[in-house]
Amino acid sequence: MIRNVLSIAGSDPSGGAGIQADLKAFSARGVYGMAVLTALTAQNTQGVSGVHLVPPQFVADQIDAVFADVRVDAVKIGMIANAGIAEAVAAALADRRGIPIVIDPVMIAKGGAALLAPEAVDVLTRRLLPLATLLTPNLPEAAALLHQPVASSREEMAAQAEQLRALGPAAVLVKGGHLDSDESPDVLATAGGLHWFEARRVPTKNTHGTGCTLSSALAAELAKGASAEQAVAIAKDYLADAVAAAGSLTVGSGHGPVQHFHALWKHGE
Repeated sequence: MIRNVLSIAGSDPSGGAGIQADLKAFSARGVYGMAVLTALTAQNTQGVSGVHLVPPQFVADQIDAVFADVRVDAVKIGMIANAGIAEAVAAALADRRGIPIVIDPVMIAKGGAALLAPEAVDVLTRRLLPLATLLTPNLPEAAALLHQPVASSREEMAAQAEQLRALGPAAVLVKGGHLDSDESPDVLATAGGLHWFEARRVPTKNTHGTGCTLSSALAAELAKGASAEQAVAIAKDYLADAVAAAGSLTVGSGHGPVQHFHALWKHGE
């Protein structure tokens, strides 16, 4: 049976991040993708120049419309933008327990633009994190959620992963891409303890949408029945190959997108 996965996130008209990246990742991982938009952005590979928010009630209406008609096997939550949308999403999902929910706390764009209002952090922490099967912050996002300095060591990463899990998520994956080292380790905190995933840092500027792509791949694997640990292993391998193949694309002059369909498209076709 082909699984159905819903993304609740913002739009990237250049196609590398947000809803567009989510739908590509869902397709590449063999699940049927659906999308509820929380925001329209004006952005490209060089940065975000504008954000137009969808009214919270209409975000809820989109979610309700999907659930009223379609079996949803997993949900990925990306850009929430403000407290009103966070409340609407939390309310719409609160009674739909038993479905894996991956939350990628999109707070800051690659170019530095803020994508989550400060007052929304409390709502995200209080209302949405307890619904999460898996939370996937990078180091700045983990620090912002905890109101702490950014982790600069494995020990601090592990401590923050455990502290975030104490806020309600079943599992937390803290991504170490911002560490100042040749390695890019991620740590997964679950009820069973900590599990480290090691990776060499890939020298490339084609990293637009990597967080969106990883969280969507994770949601796809959870929808197919994988454990958190299995999902992380599979999704990280998929993303690593997508980053490695990004050079085959010629999209923009800034942080280019990853090649979501590296396993499906022959080079040059």
